Amino acid sequence: MSKRAYNFCAGPAALPEAVLQRAQAELLDWQGKGLSVMEMSHRSDDFVGIASQAEQDLRDLLSIPSNYKVLFLQGGASQQFAQIPLNLLPEGATADYVDTGIWSKKAIEEARRYGNVNVAASAKAYDYFRIPKQNEWQLSKDAAYLHYTPNETIGGLEYSWIPQAGDVPLIADMSSTILSRPVDVSRFGMIYAGAQKNIGPSGLVVVIVREDLLGKARSICPTMLDYKVAADNGSMYNTPPTLAWYLAGLIFQWLKEQGGLEAMAEINRRKQQKLYDFIDASAFYSNPIAMDDRSWMNVPFRLADEQLNKPFLVGAEARGLLNLAGHRSVGGMRASIYNAVSEAAVDALLAYMAEFEKEHG
Repeated sequence: MSKRAYNFCAGPAALPEAVLQRAQAELLDWQGKGLSVMEMSHRSDDFVGIASQAEQDLRDLLSIPSNYKVLFLQGGASQQFAQIPLNLLPEGATADYVDTGIWSKKAIEEARRYGNVNVAASAKAYDYFRIPKQNEWQLSKDAAYLHYTPNETIGGLEYSWIPQAGDVPLIADMSSTILSRPVDVSRFGMIYAGAQKNIGPSGLVVVIVREDLLGKARSICPTMLDYKVAADNGSMYNTPPTLAWYLAGLIFQWLKEQGGLEAMAEINRRKQQKLYDFIDASAFYSNPIAMDDRSWMNVPFRLADEQLNKPFLVGAEARGLLNLAGHRSVGGMRASIYNAVSEAAVDALLAYMAEFEKEHG
């Protein structure tokens, strides 16, 4: 195999090389069956076994309580922006949302198509560089649920705390932070996450939903978007994205082999700390996010002279450091350092950043 680059893409993101190698070995002949996972029936005993094992491994990793359903769905996290109010926001009711960046704003805009939305707090007053403390929030008296985005992939803004929601179901878009460290699932009514960052390839979304929230879909909710229908049919009301589900299962097994989420948390803590420490010690690079609200997974940074952005990216790519350009809406640079991005990748990036600063600073 030729040397693989260091991939800092925000998504579809880097996948563990060991997982790719195993999938490659099984591509034409899965466990001696003479066919690939892509070719087998989702109703077959073989695929049902793959699906069941993936769910159990995810339950083990996150210590998911037994009164939660785990769904493997299609459409990505963006489809959930509509699916959530269609299932959980009754006619005439209000849902609370917190605005901390582009993805939470998209969720708010979509939810407004289906009901009343109260923006309980917004980071706009802080130019999206800080998360409003909960004592600044204006929550509704009888909200159907409280929605927030624990990590804003584009802006690099992340909660270091879980909001207090009382009896109101707390719903979290964990697309870019799930499986990066342990989390207490029991504090949430629902967690959802697009797969293409820490779970697997794109085309799959994982939903972890408390059972008492099922069966509340509006009459206008399409059958395919009803969480109860999905749960009652084992996420196989229709043909699911079998390859993505299989690959997600391999990644769950890989995470267990690494020592689980406690071990991943230590690795991820070191990776982000190295990067932020370097940026903070430099007069050439900068990160605008409040220190307490910095993302572990997505680290945006800027060069002192934006005219150097293109030469920086050209030099990075020549060294096998890929996908460091910031999102088109914010510019600058961004290093996404998900689970599959090694410490060696971060070290290589830091070495290049030091070299570039020495040459151009």
